[in-house]
Amino acid sequence: MRVVAIINQKGGVGKTTTSANLSHAIAASGKKVTVIDLDPQGHLAVSLGIRTQQHGGIDEVMRGEKTIQQQIIQVRDNLQLITSGARLQEIEQLTENGTHRGDLLKNALQTGLEGQDYVFIDCPPSSGLLIVNALFATDEILIPMTSDFLALQGLSHLMGTVKKFEKVLKKQYTSWLVISRYTPNRKISRQVLNILLSHFPNKILATAIRETTLLAECPSFGKTILEYNPRSRSAKDFCKLAIDFMEGRVMYGKK
Repeated sequence: MRVVAIINQKGGVGKTTTSANLSHAIAASGKKVTVIDLDPQGHLAVSLGIRTQQHGGIDEVMRGEKTIQQQIIQVRDNLQLITSGARLQEIEQLTENGTHRGDLLKNALQTGLEGQDYVFIDCPPSSGLLIVNALFATDEILIPMTSDFLALQGLSHLMGTVKKFEKVLKKQYTSWLVISRYTPNRKISRQVLNILLSHFPNKILATAIRETTLLAECPSFGKTILEYNPRSRSAKDFCKLAIDFMEGRVMYGKK
C-alpha cells in the first residue's frame, strides 16, 4: 500500500483538484484507493459529492474517538473517502502528548485500510501540525505545481521543510511533482517548467494538467472530471497522469 501526501504550502496550486481527479482515475483503472481530506475546509469531500457534516471524519480518528473503518464513505467504485470532520482545525491547537502530537495520523492509519493499493492525503495549504502529521505518516509526497514564478518560491520553501523532516526522521521521501493549471502557449509557463526540469530531473510526472474551466466547474456538481466531461482533454490528462503515477513515468528534456 502506497501512502501519499498531496502537499504544497501555497494555496491555489490544485491540490484538491489533483486529489479528487487523480484518485478517481486510479480507482477507475481497478486499483483500490482511499482518499483522506486533511484540510479543515473540507473541499475534497464537496468535490466528491459529500456535502453534509453528518459523516464523521479523520478528526475523530486522530483523537482516538473512532476507528478508520467507522469513518469510511464509499464514494465511487474502488474509491473510498474519509472526510476532514467538523473538528479537524482543533488538531492544530492540541498541546497535550508533546512530540507525539505528530504521530496522530500515522497511528490512525495503522489498521483499517488493509487491501487498499493507494492512500492519498489531501493536505491543507499551511505548515502547521496537520502537515507535520502528514509527513510523519508517509514516505511519499506528490506536489502539485503551477507554472509561475511565485509557485517556484513556494516550492523552495516546501522542499526546505521536507529536508528538515528527512533529517529528523532519518528517512528520504520519494517526491513527485505534477504540473497543474498548465497553459502551454504561455512563454512563462514553458520557462518555469524548464526550470523545474533542470532542478528536479526524473521527478516531474510526464503529463501536465492543462488549465481549463471544466476543472473549476466540477466541484459545484460534486463530480470529478471523469464524470463531468469524460471526453474532455482534462479527463484524458488525468487518466494519463494516473498511469504516470502508478508506473513512475516522468518528463525529460526542455519543453
